[in-house]
Amino acid sequence: MLPNTSLEKGQLSTQIIRSRRSIFPHSYTNEKIPNSLIEELLENANHAPTHRFTEPWRFKVITGEKLGALGDLLADLYKEKMSEESFSEMKYKKTAQKPRQCSHVIAICMERDAKESVPEWEEVAATAMAVQNIWLSASAYGIGAYWSSPSTIKSSSCQAFLNLSEGQRCLGFLFMGYHQMPEQAAKRSPIQEKTEWL
Repeated sequence: MLPNTSLEKGQLSTQIIRSRRSIFPHSYTNEKIPNSLIEELLENANHAPTHRFTEPWRFKVITGEKLGALGDLLADLYKEKMSEESFSEMKYKKTAQKPRQCSHVIAICMERDAKESVPEWEEVAATAMAVQNIWLSASAYGIGAYWSSPSTIKSSSCQAFLNLSEGQRCLGFLFMGYHQMPEQAAKRSPIQEKTEWL
C-alpha cells in the first residue's frame, strides 16, 4: 500500500536511503531484471539535480551476451596492466566472471558540457547523483547494485567497447542483479562528528 501522508512518505524514503548497500555480483540470483524496470530506473536518474540543466549523465546498458564480452575485456585489460609478478590468476578469473553474474551492467558515463558553463566537478557530481537515484530505486525493488571504477576504464579499447563519443568519459560500472541478501547494518560514524552548526 502506498504511503498517503507526508510523514509516511518521509519514513519510507528514510528507510530506503538508510538500508541501501553495495550488493556484489557473487550474491546475485539468476533472475533477470525486466528491461522495462531498467528503463524506469534510468528515468529516475534523469531527474537528478543539474546545474544550468547540462544533464551530463550518459548511460550504456549492457546485458545478454555483451556481459561476457565485457568480462573478457576487463579481464584482458587487467592482465595487460599487471606485471608478471603482480598478476593474479584468481583476480583475472573473478574479473571475467563478475559481469556474467549480473542481470545488467550500466556503464556510468559523463558528457562534458561543450560550453563548459559549469565546473567539471559539478558535472561529475550531477552524474553521481543520477546514479544515486538509480541505486535507491533499485534498492526499493530488491535489486542489488555495486559501483566499480577500475582504472582500465580509461583504456582506448574500453572506450571503443562503450562507443563513447567525443567529450564523454566512463566513470565506472554499476553491476546489478536480484539478490536474497539479508538486511545489513549500516557502518557509519555518527553524523554529529561530521557536522558543525554555525
